Amino acid sequence: MTLPEVGASSDREVRDTPAEVDAAFRAQRAIALAYFFLFLILVAAFPLLTLTLQWWTGARVLGGLSPGFVAAAGGLYLIFAVVGIAAARLSASVEARMLGGQQELDDPEISAEEVSR
Repeated sequence: MTLPEVGASSDREVRDTPAEVDAAFRAQRAIALAYFFLFLILVAAFPLLTLTLQWWTGARVLGGLSPGFVAAAGGLYLIFAVVGIAAARLSASVEARMLGGQQELDDPEISAEEVSR
């Protein structure tokens, strides 16, 4: 058994062009910025709600806790988890679509089993 040489590539290795990599980078950057601004809006909403809505801190729900406290104590964690999962899934799908897919389209010898992996 021989080991492949460093730098040697298989015939089925996908090589992305610099333009494809640049386009994928720009798309990933746009996704990251969009979700960053969503995060900032969510974080900034809590002080804004506290300053503008009296019931946000004055009303009592769930054992005498204010809606603002309940939202900060549990709601933010849930919202950030959902936003994080959505961002990760979108980034992964964009990368999968934009990079490494050219061979699957051009090579008729690839079986359906290899494409599904």
